[in-house]
Amino acid sequence: MRRGGAIRYVAGGRIEEIRDLDPTIPLLDYLRIHRRRTGTKEGCAEGDCGACTVVLAELRGRGLRYRAVNACIHFLAMIDGKALITVEDLASAGENGRPHPVQCALAAHHGSQCGFCTPGFAMSLFALGKTRGGGGPPDRAVLDEALAGNLCRCTGYLPIARAARGLDPGAPDRFAREEDETIALLRRLRRRRGLAYRAGTKRFLAPRDTDEAAAILTREAGATIVAGATDAGLWITKEGREIETVVWLGAARDLARVELGDEALVIGGAATYADAMPALTDAFPATAPMLKRLGSVQIRNMGTIGGNLANASPIGDLAPLLIALDARLDLRRGDARRGIAVEDFFTGYRETLLAPGEFIEAIRIPCPAPGVHLAVHKVSKRFDEDISTVLGAFSLTLEDGVARAARIGMGGLAATPARARLAEAAILGQPWTKETVEGAKRALAIEFAPITDMRASARYRALVAGRLLDRLLIETTAPEIATDVRRLAVAAGG
Repeated sequence: MRRGGAIRYVAGGRIEEIRDLDPTIPLLDYLRIHRRRTGTKEGCAEGDCGACTVVLAELRGRGLRYRAVNACIHFLAMIDGKALITVEDLASAGENGRPHPVQCALAAHHGSQCGFCTPGFAMSLFALGKTRGGGGPPDRAVLDEALAGNLCRCTGYLPIARAARGLDPGAPDRFAREEDETIALLRRLRRRRGLAYRAGTKRFLAPRDTDEAAAILTREAGATIVAGATDAGLWITKEGREIETVVWLGAARDLARVELGDEALVIGGAATYADAMPALTDAFPATAPMLKRLGSVQIRNMGTIGGNLANASPIGDLAPLLIALDARLDLRRGDARRGIAVEDFFTGYRETLLAPGEFIEAIRIPCPAPGVHLAVHKVSKRFDEDISTVLGAFSLTLEDGVARAARIGMGGLAATPARARLAEAAILGQPWTKETVEGAKRALAIEFAPITDMRASARYRALVAGRLLDRLLIETTAPEIATDVRRLAVAAGG
């Protein structure tokens, strides 16, 4: 890895370089303070409101992949090797130098009130058009998902939605006309070795592959390892932490692999939620509703499954699901590798089995056996973009009305995501009836001692966890009722 060097990215049709700036400052601060691009706004500084949304384009195959991200929690150095697009770039991106079609649609449909959130909405809609291509205006479900990470404090969603529905995603713009030029510039930025950037005492190391990452972390065992950095971004914006040395795994392309084989789905430790979701939902369709509620599009474009697990939050949404699916982790430290079950990975509150310099190389999820019923249910205060109060994941196999196999992963009920072994034992070999479920609920109440915090009381959490078992019974014995309940919930907005 070459020492010295600069952060290099493409903007406005040319290559830009950054030197002597802290690599962990938020991209938002760089834009507003150092580039005076003040169209990108700071609303929450924690990746919730979307006012800071920008779009990054990077090489994928022979073309470009566009992704909306939250600039407020995006480390500056993570733009290395990418093209950066802000709302200012849309100003003359339409035909004959007019504003971009997204901006024209928002103006025509009065989609701006106080205007503070408008740049973020414009960038999210721009990204939606780039990811969808043609095919006509987006339907309600696609639009709701694309804009779930953008908040309007003036409650002006209807005109914004009208603007989006009136938008032609395939309308020509300057970015499409200049795509070949952008690709050529990004190819010039490709590195044979990873980025090694230093500013003062701060260092940012971005290995290009897994072997390079392992070698660096052998030398830099005390470094802070990040993948998506969506939580680490909050350390900077909310806690004021100073991070001296960062090893970012997001540039290691082989760590972002997603491969579905005959026996398992293998997800690299640096694969983002957005990268992994298509394969996850194809292999396990029941995961789709929960995954679409995991953060926002911007967060799923940044956050990684490996990072979610290594962060070890007791309310991380992926861990209970992976426990229910009997997933395993490939851990690596230097040339040494070991495997561990996800259920055994967490040792305490935000503590794991990871040794210094060790990282998650891959997550291995066994392909589902025939006849397995999988259910994943997230309970939170808000339907969209909210942290779980309780999350339950259930894998159940029934034969002739008897529970032959069961795995239950629970989040929000303990200091770590955990497997509900006593509840499973109360179910196994028993007739799948209300009486059996009542026994499992009693076991669940014994096994976990939920806490009371700002999201919910311990009593509420315990009650909800039991109700999720009731829901599992209804889904497996009276699916028509469960379908009606889901339809009513969607109609009610959650």
